Amino acid sequence: MSVLSGKKILLGVTGGIAAYKTANLVRLLIKLGCHVKVVMTPSAKDFVTPLTLSTLSKNPVLSTFTTDEDDEMWNNHVELGLWADLFIICPATANTLSKMSSGNCDNLLIATYLSAKCKVYFAPAMDLDMYKHESTKLSIEKLISFGNMLIPPESGELASGLVGKGRMAEPENIVTFIEKDLSSNLPLSGKTFLITAGPTFESIDPVRFIGNHSSGKMGFELAETASNLGANVILISGPTNEKLKSKSIQLKLITSSDQMFEEVVNKYRSADVVIMSAAVADFKPKSISNKKLKKSNQNLSIEVEKTKDILSHLGKTKTNQLLIGFALETDNEIENAKSKLINKNLDLIILNSLNDKGAGFGFDTNKVSIISKENKIINFPLKHKKDVSLDIINNIIELINE
Repeated sequence: MSVLSGKKILLGVTGGIAAYKTANLVRLLIKLGCHVKVVMTPSAKDFVTPLTLSTLSKNPVLSTFTTDEDDEMWNNHVELGLWADLFIICPATANTLSKMSSGNCDNLLIATYLSAKCKVYFAPAMDLDMYKHESTKLSIEKLISFGNMLIPPESGELASGLVGKGRMAEPENIVTFIEKDLSSNLPLSGKTFLITAGPTFESIDPVRFIGNHSSGKMGFELAETASNLGANVILISGPTNEKLKSKSIQLKLITSSDQMFEEVVNKYRSADVVIMSAAVADFKPKSISNKKLKKSNQNLSIEVEKTKDILSHLGKTKTNQLLIGFALETDNEIENAKSKLINKNLDLIILNSLNDKGAGFGFDTNKVSIISKENKIINFPLKHKKDVSLDIINNIIELINE
C-alpha cells in the first residue's frame, strides 16, 4: 500500500501547456486510494478542461471565489486549505511561483495556498530561459525557505522546440517523489525488513507433499505494516492465496524448506530486522519418488528426516540484526516459547496458542504474547491480524530506538 493511500490531496493547476499532464496525475492518485480535489487558475482552463479533471477526481473543480455569479456562493479557500493533507501545485508557472513567493493573492488557487496548513509541493514548468531567469530562481528559493518542497523539473524537449531543463516532472515521477519524501519521515525509513510467511511443502511424489495449514496472512500483514511505516521490505513466502497491496514490497515465492533456507540466508546480511513468521515444515521425505505412489500398499511408510533449522542458523550467524521468531504452541506455551527464544538467540518471540479460539492458522484474527530476551511479556487480546502486526512492529521500533 502506498504512503499516499487515504490522503486528502489538493491539486492546484495553473496556466501552462503541461497542465494536460494533470489528468494522468489525478488518475494515478485516485488509483493509489487518494481523495483528490482540484483548484484551477482561470487560465489553466485553456489547457485542460475542468470537466476532465472533475470526472477523474470525482469532485467538482473550483477556479473562482464564487460558484455562481447570481447566487454568489462562496468557494471557501480556508476550508479547502484545512481539508488537505497535501497540496500539489503543478504545473507551477513562473507567474504562479512569483505570486506564491510574494503573496500576490489575485485568484482562488493562491488564496488557498496562503490558507493551507499542510505540506505544499510545487512542480515548475516553463521554457529553459524562464527557468534560468534570476527572478524565477529567487521565487523558488523563497518558496523553499517557506518550507515548500520543490519537485525539480526535468530536461527534454520543451513546447518552444528547444531542449533543456524546464519540463514539468512526469506524473509518475511526481508521485514517486512525494512517496519517497513522505517515507523519509516514517519511523522505519532506511531499515530493511526480511519477513517470511506461509507454509512450506515438502514433496513426497509429483502429486503429494508434507505441509501445514498456514495461510500466510500474518506474514503478509507484517510486510504491509512495515512497508507503510517506511521500511524496505523483502517478503519470502511459501504457497499462499494472499496478495500484496503495496507495490514496493519485494516478494519472492518459494515452495520447500530448502528453498526458504537458501533465499533467507542469501538476504540475511542486508537485513536490519528479520521476522520469521513462516511455518516451515519440521520434516521432509528422505527421498522423493519421481512417480505417483500407488495406494495399493495399505501399509505404506515414508522415511523422513529433519529439515534445516533456519531460525537456529540465523541465530548462530547473527551480527547486528534484530531477529524475531514465532512459536505456535498447544501446551506449556510460555515455557516453550522462552526456551526457543534463548536457544535460537532471538530478540523477541511471538507466542500464539492453538488453544485460543480465533487464533492460529487460517484465521483473520490472532491472539499473541510478545516475549523479549529480557523476559518481558506483553499479552494482547484477540485482534485482526492487521492490528496484531502493528503491535509487533511497534515493539520492534522500540527495540530499534533503544
